[in-house]
Amino acid sequence: MRLNAVLALYRSVDYECGGGLLYREVDRFAQSVYGLLDWSHSEALTPPLVASVAAARQLAGWTALDAGLHEHAQRHFVAAERAALTADDALLTARVRYCQARQLQHQRHNRDALATLQLARLQLGAAATPAVSAMLHGAEAASLAALGQRQDALTALGRSTDSFDRVAADREPEWMRFYDRGELLAQYGRVYRDLARTDSSFAPEAVHWVREAIAAFGPQNVRSLVLSEVGLCSALFLADDPEQAMAVGQRVIKRAGSLTSRRTVDRVRNLRRDLVKHRSNLAVSHFVQELSTFEPLSA
Repeated sequence: MRLNAVLALYRSVDYECGGGLLYREVDRFAQSVYGLLDWSHSEALTPPLVASVAAARQLAGWTALDAGLHEHAQRHFVAAERAALTADDALLTARVRYCQARQLQHQRHNRDALATLQLARLQLGAAATPAVSAMLHGAEAASLAALGQRQDALTALGRSTDSFDRVAADREPEWMRFYDRGELLAQYGRVYRDLARTDSSFAPEAVHWVREAIAAFGPQNVRSLVLSEVGLCSALFLADDPEQAMAVGQRVIKRAGSLTSRRTVDRVRNLRRDLVKHRSNLAVSHFVQELSTFEPLSA
């Protein structure tokens, strides 16, 4: 369907530029897709048309989340979930719930995020594909680590890797193409960074995994690369390497200025959380001031 091609194009721009550039356009597009249901069509076409509505609303919600428009994101995600359930598309329903969980994680509501992800896995059951399973387990690991449940987080990471190793791209939904090895490794970096916040012995592994993720991402994944460099900066501070951390941080600030992503701005500012130990360093103190005023014109 031509609609899928349009959605793929929007997703590509989102990866490269951020949701702020796209949200209003995708919002209008998602609303207009409802008009497809008013056209004369056979009953057999109704489920894929409703699934298209769900996919469009999911993307609108994701771009709204990235733009920092959380109420709009919630509205679109609820509509997307309802449409995916109506279309009896279990995989797309799980994808929407993953996005809902990512929003909750960004807002630091990790218990709610974990419950959302576990519900998605429970209801998906045997319909899960390897990539979707890897995505859900990886996100669960991130929330478990943030909640301090170390062993459960590492177990979930292992399950994510086991599922990813069974992925056959031609047997996955088109919209799962985003979940590549870079995304998997980024979850490793995120989990170990969160563990390092309470036990510094995990910091070197956090640095290692984030660097592996950065190396695995393609050049088209601009936002993912920037977010991973934010994670690397945090991990380096936690690993007591403030000089390298600030070098990465300065690069992040420059690159983040090209994105229309409020979510990225929030992550950059949140770097202050992991450098507290080094604030007596004059250069770090100046870096903190720079972070506090960071506001790209494009955000």
